[in-house]
Amino acid sequence: MNQLVALAMPGGPAFVDELRRAWDDGDAVLPVDLRLPESARRALLDELEPSVVVEGVGAGERHRRRGRPVEPGDALVVATSGTTGEPKGVVLTHRAVEVSARATSAALSVDPDRDRWLACLPLSHVGGLSVVTRALALGVPLEVHDGFDAARVSEAAGRGATLVSLVPTALQRIDPVGFRIVLLGGSAPPAERPANVIATYGLTETGSGIVYDGRPLDGIELRIVDGEIHARGPMLLRAYRDGDDPKDPDGWLATGDAGEIEDGRLRVHGRCGDLIITGGENVWPEPIEASLRELPGVADVAVVGRPDAEWGQIVTAVVVPEDPSDPPTLARLREHVGARLPRYCAPRSLELVERLPRARLGKLRRSQLTLERDQRSRSDQ
Repeated sequence: MNQLVALAMPGGPAFVDELRRAWDDGDAVLPVDLRLPESARRALLDELEPSVVVEGVGAGERHRRRGRPVEPGDALVVATSGTTGEPKGVVLTHRAVEVSARATSAALSVDPDRDRWLACLPLSHVGGLSVVTRALALGVPLEVHDGFDAARVSEAAGRGATLVSLVPTALQRIDPVGFRIVLLGGSAPPAERPANVIATYGLTETGSGIVYDGRPLDGIELRIVDGEIHARGPMLLRAYRDGDDPKDPDGWLATGDAGEIEDGRLRVHGRCGDLIITGGENVWPEPIEASLRELPGVADVAVVGRPDAEWGQIVTAVVVPEDPSDPPTLARLREHVGARLPRYCAPRSLELVERLPRARLGKLRRSQLTLERDQRSRSDQ
């Protein structure tokens, strides 16, 4: 009977060895985020029900527990980031992993004789884990770190690593020219980036990035239904761990992201629920956020719609100032955005905060901004 093996281990050769061992035995692997508090880690294991937990450094200690088997052919169960709700276990098959690896390698012209992958993102997330699996699937040399460290990443490039997957916050801390290709995912890419940096789009449910610089990988079909991106292809999940299959009978997955396709190129606007309708105009937060990040004095920013009796919603900038004693003014924000985008995109309200709620890979938890504001309002009553 095929088992689910949870790997509560840091990234490195031992993790890769345990992954290989599980696959050789016909088992599937659940990578566990070591940054989770102990209570959250226990809750994750109780929810996803592995039969074996391997934890520790090096060979690790193996603990058996009452678990639930996996289907033959299942390779991975990956917990979603939980940015829009409780994490789910995404089940990816060996076929999905291999097809994804081949499509990625074809798009990047990967050559095992001259290329080397570097995995430096958390292996509990599909963006980091897929680096390992695509290297194993196609026999490409691989170096695995136990986390992101800018100096170590640069050293790896100097030793011959040519391919790496990063998130925007990590990209800002290194010189990307040392790599042949940098895949960038996890959150909105910067407006300007070096030619060797490829912006990717994908979900845990798609097994990693399926769109590179707006173009779908081989085998991936895209369509837009009522403004929402739908995807179909052999690298998508089989189902969730609870047996629920989010795909429709024809294999299409509704991503929950809004976008449009022009001349065969996908443009992602953001989560469907992020759209702001103000005075009858449709406003997407991400272009405004990209504009405001250019403004001196803005350390971090999110844009949301707040209810308004006159406008329906008003565009609101939630800003982390670089200097709390001298924050940017609403007038300055409006002037800056109005010079770059339609005037209805300019914020009509400014909220100053100490930090923004973000997931572990930097993705903004936009819905939490509304929750936190409501909680502040109740505490002030």
